[in-house]
Amino acid sequence: MLPVHTNETRKRCADSPAGSAGVMEPYSGPNPGVGTERDRVRVSRRRRAGTLRLRCIEGRRPVTDAPPPDFDVDEALAARLVDAQHPDLADEVRFVANGWDNAMFRLGDDLAIRMPRRREALDLMVHEQRWLPELAPRLPVAVPAPVRNGRPAPELGYDAPWSIVPWFRGASGLAFDVATRDVAVNALASFVAELGATPAPADAPRNAWRGVPLAHRDDDVRSRLARGRIPGAAGLVPVWDRALAASGWSGPPVWLHGDLHPHNLLLAPSGALVAVVDFGDVTAGDPATDLATAWLTFGPSARRRFRAELEERRGVDEATWARARGWALVIASAVVDRAGPSGPFGTVASSALEQVRLD
Repeated sequence: MLPVHTNETRKRCADSPAGSAGVMEPYSGPNPGVGTERDRVRVSRRRRAGTLRLRCIEGRRPVTDAPPPDFDVDEALAARLVDAQHPDLADEVRFVANGWDNAMFRLGDDLAIRMPRRREALDLMVHEQRWLPELAPRLPVAVPAPVRNGRPAPELGYDAPWSIVPWFRGASGLAFDVATRDVAVNALASFVAELGATPAPADAPRNAWRGVPLAHRDDDVRSRLARGRIPGAAGLVPVWDRALAASGWSGPPVWLHGDLHPHNLLLAPSGALVAVVDFGDVTAGDPATDLATAWLTFGPSARRRFRAELEERRGVDEATWARARGWALVIASAVVDRAGPSGPFGTVASSALEQVRLD
């Protein structure tokens, strides 16, 4: 990601195989994955005469600035969990990536294992397990609805929920330039429109950092803009003031992805949208939160198309777009404040802040 949605202490990054949902396979070719390096070990599982054998071969791991883990997870543990709880799916296990909150492993050719590596991710995993199977059928884009839910297994040294999810072949949106990401605009607009098309139920997950009135984020944003870590921060203050001045959301809470930035979009080499991943922040609230992807993901021309599509399908008003611009500032400023303006995440966040400033 944008590593986060913070209250300065609870910041998280997208964790798919370069980020969050653990269902990405980087393409080679003209748009290779960003920030990859050789990993030392990949564990493969082979059953011979009933014996599990592990062999070490090379793998690839995207670079992240992930914090230290609370849970030690590795290929051997992932394999033991599958053997113990879902033996009918036992297959080769290969490490893919450590994200901010989750570790990802590939399971055979068509599945992946998503395992929390931090305590903060436990409730988020439960939210995905509870709600994605209900949301997936209504969405026009593939999402990683769990194939199987894994239970905490303290007897194996892992007291956390985990999931087996589909494996999608795509690359993180961070691996592409803006012009290529712009290809995904119509598909992402359709996804956002459908996800927020109906009010969420009363028991939808609550999230103190997403979908809430922008005023709840005022202290965090002003503190970041005053710290001196964000280039051009002074020019963002009037943008934030205008977003706060926009009328608030008066409709019922609607479904939100909650973390809709390029790292949680899996794209084909052409830029076509393959899947939307990492629903750990799924919640209900102000639709402006997800509309912020207009600035986080796209350039000016595609952003106009995204806006036109949403206005046609959902009748989004000016106040909601003003709040959406504010949400883009919330998310992108958190990344630059924490990670700096360079690197895969910082570069995308810095670009988003520039787009917010210019619009």
